[in-house]
This record gives sequence, C-alpha cells and structure tokens, in this order.
Amino acid sequence: MKSLSKFEILSIGLMVFSIFFGAGNLIFPPALGQAAGTRLLPAILGFLLTGVGLPMLGIVAIALRGGKYTEFIASHVHPKFALVLLSVLYLTIGPLFAIPRTGAVSFEIGIRPFLAYEDMQLGQLGYTAVFFLLTYFLALNPSKIVDRVGKILTPLLLLFLAVLFIRSFWAPMGSIMGPEGIYRTAPFLQGFQDGYLTMDLLASLAVGAIVVNAVRMAGVEDNRAIGRICILAGLISVTLMSCVYLSLGYLGATSASVLGLSANGGVILSSAAGIFFGPMGNALLALIIAFACLTTSCGMASACAWYFNEASGNRVSYQRILLGSTLFSFAASNLGLTELIRISVPFLVAMYPVVIVLVVLSLFNSQLGGRASIYRWSIAFTLAFSIFDGLNAAGIHPALVNDLFSKYLPLYASNLGWTTPAIAGALLGLARSFHQPAEHDAVAEK
Repeated sequence: MKSLSKFEILSIGLMVFSIFFGAGNLIFPPALGQAAGTRLLPAILGFLLTGVGLPMLGIVAIALRGGKYTEFIASHVHPKFALVLLSVLYLTIGPLFAIPRTGAVSFEIGIRPFLAYEDMQLGQLGYTAVFFLLTYFLALNPSKIVDRVGKILTPLLLLFLAVLFIRSFWAPMGSIMGPEGIYRTAPFLQGFQDGYLTMDLLASLAVGAIVVNAVRMAGVEDNRAIGRICILAGLISVTLMSCVYLSLGYLGATSASVLGLSANGGVILSSAAGIFFGPMGNALLALIIAFACLTTSCGMASACAWYFNEASGNRVSYQRILLGSTLFSFAASNLGLTELIRISVPFLVAMYPVVIVLVVLSLFNSQLGGRASIYRWSIAFTLAFSIFDGLNAAGIHPALVNDLFSKYLPLYASNLGWTTPAIAGALLGLARSFHQPAEHDAVAEK
C-alpha cells in the first residue's frame, strides 16, 4: 500500500492551509479580540472551534468518502437536498457573500486609509469596478498564472503578518480593555458563532475533493490511508491557522484603548499597520492584500461558474454565469464591509448548524449503520430550530416562540438552540430505522 513521506504530507498540509487562508478571514479575529478584551481566551477558543476545527472535520469527512461527498449526501439524505445544499454553498462562498467580501476587504484595508471621507463612496465604486473587472477577465480564461501569483502572495502576506505580530507582542499598541456586549457573559459561545463568518466549513465541502485528489495523484488509493493523510495534513493547517488567528485576536485586544471600538476588523488591521510601520506599512499591506483578495476572488468566481454550468447541464454557459456572478459581487461589495458582515450573519447562523450536523453524522457513519433516517430527522430538526436563531440574529424576534424556547431549550439565548433538537432528531431517526432497516441501501440505489 502506497504511503507518503513526511515532506509530501507537509506539502499537502501547506496546500490545505493555503486553501483556507483567505485574506478576507483576517478581519474577524481582530474584531473579536477588540470586543472580547480580557475575555479573549475563551472567545478565541470558540472561534477556533468553528473557524479552524470544523473545516478540518469537513475535509476528513470528504476524505473518508473518497472525495465523493455529493453522492454520499444524495444517498443518505436525498438527491434534491444534495443539489440544494451544494447550490447554496456555492452561492454563499460565491457572489452572495464571499466574493463581494474580497473586494470590500481589499478596499477597507488597502485604499480607505488613503482617502478623505468625502471621497470614500466614489473611491470604493471606482476601486471595486476595477477589481471585479480584473476578476472577470482572469476567471474567464482560468490559467496557472493566478495560482502561481497566489502561491507567491501567501508567503509574502504571512511574512508581513509575522513582522506585524512580533511588533505587537514586543510592544503592544495599548492595554487590553474589558469585554463588550455578550462577550461579558458568554465569550466562548459568541466566539463559536463568530467562527461561522469565515465560511471555511462551507468551503471545505465545496473544495475538499481537491485535497483528496491531491493525495490520490500522489499514488494513494486506499480510503483509510487517504483519511489518515488528510488528518495529518489538516493538523498542519490547523496549527498554522490557529497561530495566525490567535495573533490577530491579540492584536485586536490591544487596540481598543488606542483605536476605540472599530467598525470592522479591516479598520483595525490597516490602523495597526499604519501605527507600527507608518504610511509605507499601509502601502505594502494594501498591495499584498489587494492581490491576495484578487486571486481568491478569481478562484471562487471560477469554481462557482463551473459548478452552476455543470448543474444546469451546460444550458447556461460558464461565461454568462461568471458575468452575472461578478456583476452581482460588484454591486454587493459597494454596500461596504460592515454592512456585508451584518447581512451575512443571520444567513450563516441559520445555515451553519445544518452543515455541522451533516459533517458530524458522516464522520460516524459506520457506527450509525449508514441509516438515512438518522440524517433526515436530525437535519430536519436542526433546520427547523436554526431558522429561529437566524431570525433573531436578523433582529426579527418572534416573542411567543422566544419566550417558549428560552424556558425549555438549552442555549437558545446564545443562538445554539439547535443542538438539542439535532440530538433528538438523530435519536428519533435511529428509532424509526429499526422498522426500516434497509432504507439507506434503498436510497443509495436510486
């Protein structure tokens, strides 16, 4: 049985890290650190659980299925569910949120510090127009140029961040203040929910097959061996991402006494670069972030267009989908980074639990006997309750439902009320499966 050397596993681990290390993700830990203050440790641990740990589990879940996760979802839940879920995933990491965020982040960090307030709106419009025009033309003819530029920029960005982190640890920007808002009472749970914003768990289901294919191309065919290698590679990625996020969280925590509460993490990062290294620091960070976000935007736009082109049976061309995606992303990015984050939170709060439950169940598929009813009932119960969490996150508070669930549903006040229904649904599905012992086989044959 073919095995990989330590160097080959390290290379795959670095590849996994580069997939998840998007410039857009840099803005969330500083904002968390600033708001959590002295409660940074429990808050960042919650963030790491969903922002780093769950994406790794997503990669492992796909590896254990030999990269054929879409077929697995179709057979264990329903083919239409698989189609809808993958479509929503690609829209989320595509034109709805993630692609517009690349333009908004690169403007917020790179351009905003150099503009006067009265020029801000026009400047953002002009910058994002150029940014998404480049995204369209580069993704129109995908080539290795974008990948190569990305491979150069990731180390440069890491090097710049390393210098920034060393400077912030050696001589912090300011003192760490007390926590704000919900971080005072539930820092871990709030950090857990903040990790949704990275969208990396969703991305892991959409791009996890890339990692599996990389292992297969190295000569490994056995699914167990692939799973083991993915776990080792994932641990490398987890370690690197955790170091970056912890350092960014500390940077944010030490910024509040100097900057006050900033509108978003992009402001914190650009302000820190200016304070520590002056205008040249801002200019260098702006250049690196702009190109890093552009390569990310091209990759996501291309992947989204290819998926919907195939899902439509080639009835809608790749070029037309790409054009629509980039035009929508351009318009959405001009809402501004703070507004994009605000809009995305309710959607992610409602959607993330479904994906979490799906991944966790699939990791224990053998122990569960592959019973489709467990997946169906657990996911159905999870979705029914996570929708109410999403409504509350959107500022829509159904008083009667909230009063009832707050009394009888654990963690409901923290937007984690779906956990108990998810377990109850799994147990109900298990009980029903004893009357339908071959149901998962029947679904798989359809």
